[in-house]
Amino acid sequence: MRQRRLKNEINVVPYIDVMLVLLVIFMVATPMMTTGSVDLPAAGTAPQKPDKYVKVQVKEDGALSIFDVDGKEKKIKGLKELKSQLVSLKEADDKMPILIAGDKEAPYKNVIEVLDEAKRAGFQKVGLETAAK
Repeated sequence: MRQRRLKNEINVVPYIDVMLVLLVIFMVATPMMTTGSVDLPAAGTAPQKPDKYVKVQVKEDGALSIFDVDGKEKKIKGLKELKSQLVSLKEADDKMPILIAGDKEAPYKNVIEVLDEAKRAGFQKVGLETAAK
């Protein structure tokens, strides 16, 4: 009687087939997962505030205030009045930076409207004020 020798090899062909099937599934599924996401722009952060700046504050209820270079607060009644104030500040000093301080609970729409008005007024340096962690 002839003795049978044991085979010490692993057949890897089924594993390669499974790997290729999984690769195709992931290649098809990945683009579907990324199309629903929002592509937000990147923003740099400044290590400190500029020495002189104009600050526009958006409060939780949407009320607007503008602070001049000296820190004097003036209540603003709407976007039209904000626009006229920003234009007059821009005419006084056209290189003045502006910071927009939006309350954490303020609607995102209000902060973006103020940001748009600052850009339309011609301010080149517009930033969002944040709290330090």
